[in-house]
Amino acid sequence: MSGLPRTGRAVSLVALHAVSVRFGRTSVIEGVDMAIERGEIVTIVGPNGSGKSTLLRTLIGAQQPSRGHVSRESGLQIGYVPQRLQVDRTLPITVARFLALPRRHSREVLAGALQRAGVPSLAQRQMSALSGGQFQRVLLARALLASPDLLVLDEATQGLDQPGSAAFYRQIETVRDELGCAVLMVSHELHVVMSASDRVICLNGHVCCEGSPQTVSSAPAYRALFGTGTGGALALYRHEHDHEHDPAHAHANGSTHGHGHDHDHHRHDTARPDAESPR
Repeated sequence: MSGLPRTGRAVSLVALHAVSVRFGRTSVIEGVDMAIERGEIVTIVGPNGSGKSTLLRTLIGAQQPSRGHVSRESGLQIGYVPQRLQVDRTLPITVARFLALPRRHSREVLAGALQRAGVPSLAQRQMSALSGGQFQRVLLARALLASPDLLVLDEATQGLDQPGSAAFYRQIETVRDELGCAVLMVSHELHVVMSASDRVICLNGHVCCEGSPQTVSSAPAYRALFGTGTGGALALYRHEHDHEHDPAHAHANGSTHGHGHDHDHHRHDTARPDAESPR
């Protein structure tokens, strides 16, 4: 993976040091230590209400910690792809014009961003005519305009189908390799992001477990959170079960790495009716 540095020393673009965030008497995240290094793809997973969005906001500077502190590399450039963005469907605006708001960029810069996002031919397309997948690619292009050091994606494929999500995350890997940036993702799509990540952080108000996708998926804390009662995990099991006898389908979707692993993992977990998600 060409985007990963090989200097012998990890350089943290941003790091949280014993960070806690409280709103009134309610603790949202408590004592979080984490760092994002250049060139790696990190995914944060956790149940609803686990503090994922608060952690993102704190990391990028939109939320101040109640305790602890955040350190960032000097001049850090952050690109952000939101969960959704409302655009007036009656507004006649092309993709190129949308990307030029609020700051104009050269035609070459716009074309380069769309190329990196995997949609080089959409510049003159009306925003109202885009499919859901194309719209998210345009938001990705917008985030890439400044050649970010850190690309942040907050549930960026919500509403896309499984093949669309998988294609989007493959494009993210390509972006990382080309730019050498770090990528931080928040997602409920465990079946996709686990195979696309270098490192996974499982959050439930605090860091429950952290490591490679294989390490985290076998950790007791992760299994307790996602073993039963999680719609995404159960839907994954059913999806994988429906397609497990079609190896051509798995190969065509580029998911042979995680396909069997995820199926085995969720088959085991869904057989544990006594598992409860901690609060």
